[in-house]
Amino acid sequence: MPRLFTALEIPRDAALSLSLLRGGLPGARWIDVENYHITLRFFGDIEGHVADEIANALDRVRRPSFQLRLEGVGAFGGKKPHSIWAGVAATPDLTALQAEIERICQRLGVPADPRKFTPHVTLARLRNTSPIDVAHYLSARGNFAAMPFKVGRFVLMSSRESVGGGPYVVEEAWPLAGADTRQNLSADFADAYRTMR
Repeated sequence: MPRLFTALEIPRDAALSLSLLRGGLPGARWIDVENYHITLRFFGDIEGHVADEIANALDRVRRPSFQLRLEGVGAFGGKKPHSIWAGVAATPDLTALQAEIERICQRLGVPADPRKFTPHVTLARLRNTSPIDVAHYLSARGNFAAMPFKVGRFVLMSSRESVGGGPYVVEEAWPLAGADTRQNLSADFADAYRTMR
């Protein structure tokens, strides 16, 4: 059974900026560039009929497209860090979109996500990485910022259980009002990234 979540995709220019943060941290398993995303709501392993109900309810979301900016880096896990992330500057439009998806989940009886919504892009999963190494990595990259980008849609993604997250598959997508449907998303960037290596 796939794990499902709603997310925002990362355009190729922003994904390129994020890819420059890879490396320099012992014990890090870096997320593949094509798997960068911002999770809006994690559903977990759910039955097919519940997934259909969620998708049908998300069809009714009507929100405008908006700008986002990636800035700063951090780690989850405190004294036992388990992942490195790039931050997302929260905006009223992002908060409103996430809150509407959360309300839909509540109406459908989907169990609440115990974690507070903290918009971010996971860059690496950590295993037995020293907090000192993490602190050095973060201090060297603390001024990270990417150019703002326009969010033109949100998606329902699935993942199979694997080491390090991904691969992720877009199951459905919903455009936001005023969006340019010709967006260059991270999947396009992944092809270009592979040819550069």
